[in-house]
Amino acid sequence: MDYLRSLGTAAVSSIVQKSGLNLPFSLGRKYPPLDALNIWTLYDATKRDDAASVSVFEFNSQQKRNLFPVAQNAVRRLRVTRHPDILKFMDVVEADGIIYIMTERVKPLSEELSSWEAKPVKDRQDWLLWGLHRITNAISFVNSSCNAAHGTVRISSIFLSTSGEWKLGGFELFSDPAEPNAILLTYAGDLNIHRMPENERGGWAALKDGPITATDGYALALLIFNLFNPTVSHPPFLDPPYNPPQPSTRGKIPPSLWSSFKKMLNPNPKGRMTPKALLDVGMAESLGENGGFFRENRLFKICEGLGNFGLMSDGERATLLRTIKDAAPTLPSTFATHLVLPALLTSLTHTTMSISAPSIIPLVIQLGTYVPSDEYNGLVLEPVVKLFANPDRGTRMAILDVLPDFADKLDKQTVSEKIWPHLQTGFTDTVAVIRETTVKAIGLLSDKFTERILNNDLLRHLARLQSDPEAPIRTNSIILIGRLGPTLGYNTRRKVLGAACAKALKDSFPPARVAALMTCMACANLFDVEELAGKVVGLVAGALVDKEKTVRDQAFKAVAMLIQILEEHATKMPDTTLAGDGPPTLGLSTPNGGAEGTLVSSAAGAAGALAGWAISSIGKKVANLSSCLSLPNTPMHTITPVGSLPPPVPSETKPTFVTQISAPPVPSGSRPRGMQLGAHKASVPGALPGGLAEEARWGDDLMDVNANADDWNEFESAPAESSGANAVGSWRAASDDEDPWAAFEDPAPPPVPIPVTELTSPPVPATPPALVVTPARTLATQVVRPSRVAALSPSPSPRGTPLASPATNERATSPVASPASVSSSAGMTKEEKAAEMARRKEERKQRIAQLKEQKKNVAGAKA
Repeated sequence: MDYLRSLGTAAVSSIVQKSGLNLPFSLGRKYPPLDALNIWTLYDATKRDDAASVSVFEFNSQQKRNLFPVAQNAVRRLRVTRHPDILKFMDVVEADGIIYIMTERVKPLSEELSSWEAKPVKDRQDWLLWGLHRITNAISFVNSSCNAAHGTVRISSIFLSTSGEWKLGGFELFSDPAEPNAILLTYAGDLNIHRMPENERGGWAALKDGPITATDGYALALLIFNLFNPTVSHPPFLDPPYNPPQPSTRGKIPPSLWSSFKKMLNPNPKGRMTPKALLDVGMAESLGENGGFFRENRLFKICEGLGNFGLMSDGERATLLRTIKDAAPTLPSTFATHLVLPALLTSLTHTTMSISAPSIIPLVIQLGTYVPSDEYNGLVLEPVVKLFANPDRGTRMAILDVLPDFADKLDKQTVSEKIWPHLQTGFTDTVAVIRETTVKAIGLLSDKFTERILNNDLLRHLARLQSDPEAPIRTNSIILIGRLGPTLGYNTRRKVLGAACAKALKDSFPPARVAALMTCMACANLFDVEELAGKVVGLVAGALVDKEKTVRDQAFKAVAMLIQILEEHATKMPDTTLAGDGPPTLGLSTPNGGAEGTLVSSAAGAAGALAGWAISSIGKKVANLSSCLSLPNTPMHTITPVGSLPPPVPSETKPTFVTQISAPPVPSGSRPRGMQLGAHKASVPGALPGGLAEEARWGDDLMDVNANADDWNEFESAPAESSGANAVGSWRAASDDEDPWAAFEDPAPPPVPIPVTELTSPPVPATPPALVVTPARTLATQVVRPSRVAALSPSPSPRGTPLASPATNERATSPVASPASVSSSAGMTKEEKAAEMARRKEERKQRIAQLKEQKKNVAGAKA
């Protein structure tokens, strides 16, 4: 059949090309002949200028030359007759005996009738009555307003639009019978229309003496019978003597319509019911069973309601929407998707209809389920997506509520460019329910967001919502973050997941804390194992003692799962990463004195093992120190006593012993020495010795005993240690006002040490300096003066204490030292301080004099 149709279309196109016509449309599908009485061939077509869908009726005079005036009459009448229920005329092309009438896109009613045979009786009856109302209304318009008779009211003259509405066509015999040479009287026999009782007596000329409505009234009655009883071809009441129809012949005609049907078959044309009278009876309210068949039809109610939707009260509008919702499963598909659905969407564009949006939008999505997949985007998605730009809160809420029903049909471009710019305003809405619904809706669209939206814009909003005053919103925010975890980038996950969970675990709302624990469990595989062990486990462990039992129970489950993951990972790790010839690691001493580390299973065992390890470690340090003091193959240096030992160091501070001896020359290629004050300071020729230079800088006194601001008390207490807290501590120490997500920023790179050029030390004097062993000052009392420090860097080498050059550290190797010089001045009065300073000044003068004497001796030796 398709092949034959294509041949027919090709033949028509060939004829048109030979005639030189340029048609404003391109022909498509060709329908089979409507019936034996119809003179037209129907095509689906497309307009060339805007690609709109149209229909084309073709008449070829070469096949039906005697009916050419009938076709011209149809063109003329259809061009000037406009009515919602009449076929819409658009254009006409006529040449070489071929007429093309272009109309709105329609299809024959006969094609649709066959598909309704299997439908329920009630549904089919409602559809037929609704269609009859439209045709009766059109015929009434032709008879009353146009003062003419249609002449060919039958199934082949009725068409269905794309919205399922019935349209009246077939204007071949459209004329006034009272006119001279009326085309109805001339060509009625050629078109073989059904003869009426009055034609039996006076032929077709009898129509001239009867009412204009007589012909169409009788034909309308026959149409009603054929629609409700398509299997009965010729009922007995159509033959002479034209007896009234009997109840046995009613068939499937509704009882309310039966009485009017019989009146329309009256043999007397003047007593015959007119189409206008049938319309009035069908719309009547007080005729009981014999009337109101049009007014009570549900399809008619829906159409009338949609036409007056903007003028209805809120109660009437709600009743109509409820009627559509209840009837939606049984509505004709084209009626629901192309007539009701567009009308509802159009109503939402008016601001006055926003109050009905919560009822309209769910109904729109419900009707959209009956739309074919190839038409869904144009009929449903595009109008609904435009509603996201509507600032009305009721409309936004209604769309978000039904988002699960159509989210899977949205594409990535539509979500990112048309939905997200308007959707994100819901995060900052002043109404809490809008914010909460927006958070819930994100999970449905997250897989359609771009990388920028997902890893940047969206996370900014969620970070803000974690401090929302509404507890459910905070809870849903952490839940959403957990769901988004697998889709986030690697660096974004490291910065966001742990910080967001840490923030939620401090929430005052217990469900939010439970949600944070569940998020940690769901995203456990997304953390690096080092981060899982060093941060996440400690973070979750804090909830083990939560005040709420539900939180504690979830925390125990989370810790158990995380520990299991770590245990599985630990089984795959090597026993050690050290080389076989590397230095042994310090382990806990075994009970039998072994050096190999063992595991303990109790607190007491752990305490004993740690105590043994500490004693063993101190012993090793003393042994190492002794080995450093004894230098083989080197002349023994004299050790100058420094007086009485200083007061014992408190138990909280472990003393560090530093031995200062003259060092042999160090090769230039050796590694830099760390923690050496003045180790790299160059000796300038002609400069004063260390003591004189110090005297020149300080003047006659070291400090003003009357100046409390310069008091040394500030050096008595050690400053707070600046050791960085671990990541878990930093998460928990963060206040609610701080950005919790900053905790996951990448750590700053370690500072690059500035290289210091080591200058060659001057020759060592012939007399070796005395070796002084003094207890080093604790960290709390060491004062480092920048002017005397050339380099200060910890040495990673496991060697002993670095050696300092005597030529660059005269102050450290001074032969004069007093216990009082290292004693603290805390708690002294001003008089005691003055006495102490006088004593120190005298000692300094003696030291300077001794240095001058040594200088003279050296000069004399050179001379």
